[in-house]
Amino acid sequence: MRRLLPLLTTAAAIATVAAVALSGSASAAPAVGKYVALGDSFAAVGSLDNIHGDPIGCARATDNYPSGVAARLGAGTFVDATCGGAETVHMTQPQSVTGGDNAPQFDALTPDTSLVTLSISGNDIGFSDIAKTCAEKSFTNPFGSPCEDHFTEGGTDELAERINAVAGPVDAVLDGIHERAPQATVVVVGYLRILPPTDGCWPIVPFAGGDVPYFDGVQHQLNAMLAAQAAANGAVFVNAGDLLGHDVCSDDKYVEGLIPESLSVPLHPNAKGQAYVADLVAAALS
Repeated sequence: MRRLLPLLTTAAAIATVAAVALSGSASAAPAVGKYVALGDSFAAVGSLDNIHGDPIGCARATDNYPSGVAARLGAGTFVDATCGGAETVHMTQPQSVTGGDNAPQFDALTPDTSLVTLSISGNDIGFSDIAKTCAEKSFTNPFGSPCEDHFTEGGTDELAERINAVAGPVDAVLDGIHERAPQATVVVVGYLRILPPTDGCWPIVPFAGGDVPYFDGVQHQLNAMLAAQAAANGAVFVNAGDLLGHDVCSDDKYVEGLIPESLSVPLHPNAKGQAYVADLVAAALS
């Protein structure tokens, strides 16, 4: 969450990989040797009672999508290096979290790695602060668009600029993966839809009515940037963000609201959402 990337290019990239992701069955996917999962909390979390690994602050869960992908593909070796709060810099630098430091995620890559999944950039654009700002401002004008007004004050969309600015670091991350794991298939995974396209559920999820389509648009911009970088770097893009009917306002949530209805992290995928993403990734590789 500099003007947007060319829409035709990113739309074509999304459409192409979306068609791939929906073809084939997960059960037909070939087994892989070593699978390394990289990324932030949208890859790391799942059910809070299934957290494992060290340090505990990374909140890696045994029912996150990387674990699901490893099981679906029959990975011979699975290394989950994901960590909540991770940014692109934490691919090559340690990350301090509760319980210690998470090693640079690239440390998990080796020349014999055959599959890498990557979910990154949400923290680079300040997702948590964006959500906090939008929630706080919603109480000043619940039917207007106070968050959009804030981030577009002066005629420039600050969040669009942030997304464009992180394209370079994402490109460098993908280049670094190819350098360290030259034989690996690399899959960039987009972010699950958080809010519906329109008509939110304020005050249960405090985003003002006019800010719901704005925030949803920001998420589409972020996923479009990831699709473009994947295409430019020979990676597969799996778009988890187009799914309708499973956002924080739905009765069948794949992403939890501010007050989770399951033992999950607020505004993050729950176990059902992670299983859905795992199915998408496995299908894209089948």
